[in-house]
Amino acid sequence: MEQKLSSVAKTFTPSPIQELSHLAQRSNAINLAEGFPDFPAPSHLKNAAISAINSDFNQYRHVQGICDHLANIMKEMHGLDFDPRTDMAICCGQTEAFAAAVFAIIDPGDEVVLFDPSYETYEGCIRMAGGIPVYVALEPPHWTLDPDRFINSFTARTKAVILNSPHNPTGKVFTKDELETIAGACCRRDCMAITDEVYEHITYDNIKHISLASLPGMQERTIITSSLSKTFSVTGWRVGWAIAPAFFASAIRNIHIKITDSAPAPFQEAALTALRSPPEYFEKLRREYESKRDYIVHLIAGIGFQIKFKPRGAVFLFAELPENYLLSDVEYVKELIKQAGVVAVPGCGFFHTTLSTEKLSRVGCSYQERYIRFAFCKSSATLAAAAQKLAELSDAMGGVIGGKNA
Repeated sequence: MEQKLSSVAKTFTPSPIQELSHLAQRSNAINLAEGFPDFPAPSHLKNAAISAINSDFNQYRHVQGICDHLANIMKEMHGLDFDPRTDMAICCGQTEAFAAAVFAIIDPGDEVVLFDPSYETYEGCIRMAGGIPVYVALEPPHWTLDPDRFINSFTARTKAVILNSPHNPTGKVFTKDELETIAGACCRRDCMAITDEVYEHITYDNIKHISLASLPGMQERTIITSSLSKTFSVTGWRVGWAIAPAFFASAIRNIHIKITDSAPAPFQEAALTALRSPPEYFEKLRREYESKRDYIVHLIAGIGFQIKFKPRGAVFLFAELPENYLLSDVEYVKELIKQAGVVAVPGCGFFHTTLSTEKLSRVGCSYQERYIRFAFCKSSATLAAAAQKLAELSDAMGGVIGGKNA
């Protein structure tokens, strides 16, 4: 009966990130693979959710107050005016908001420009809509955007650009110049943009997040997606949103209702408490994550990795294997699990293009097989335990874990 599967379904395979997380659970390994916190969510948010459940907010529900708060936040952060009654759609996490946004604007044969490396969910949504992903490689090691390469990716069939900033997996925050390049191309080509801004409050070194929608000419052609998940350490609550001009937001709401009907009601109620958080909450969040970033950079550099780019946002370190290390990223991660009991993510799963530049790799495998993603959204105890395991094994191996040097 396998032949009854749709052509799209046949192209999908289990997420390697989730598979590695399951492996970590089975082998009792330390999970630095998946980007969810292993420390408690804020107590006042948990209490708000419990209170909502006990108050019987347990049925289908749309909590308009979320939209009201989001409109105020967008005005304060980016100077953007949105109507909370018409320009917001509450969804089951950013993932559903993003999928609904793609389904709202992409027709079969439309081309969608993405930046490579890229989070795996984007391509799946585009293909389900019948669209064609077109990848533009960011230039390692600092993951810079080549304006000519980007502009040359547009064709008569280009419908939209996908932008994730702060960026998973690299930790890049797109610069004002890069955002202006993207905005200029979208306006000249009359293209849409869909942004994933889930790490909007997690930036480092005094860098501020800039929403693409805030650039001239972009609010009318941008769909912003985000969620509670990363900012408030509640990735399992599945409360996210899309913010866009009314006709786009209406289409997204209609798609959301057809697919899932409602985001979880008690967690929507708790979202009101989250979104009322004072500026001190977000500043503390940034400080704590910046400390974790510095810790893992020091840790991973200490076992031989090349850290040519320090994350400027998000919760991942995308580290390059040592220059003369012969094994690939996948082989390294397998050795890491077996020898150290620590799980990370091979970088190859995020890449879809090849830059024809010999200097990017001086060993047998391409640069797309030389990066490992480490998640540092973990408790201090978890990071310390990982540090101990990695240091012990590195000392025993006399250098980089699991590998051979040329």
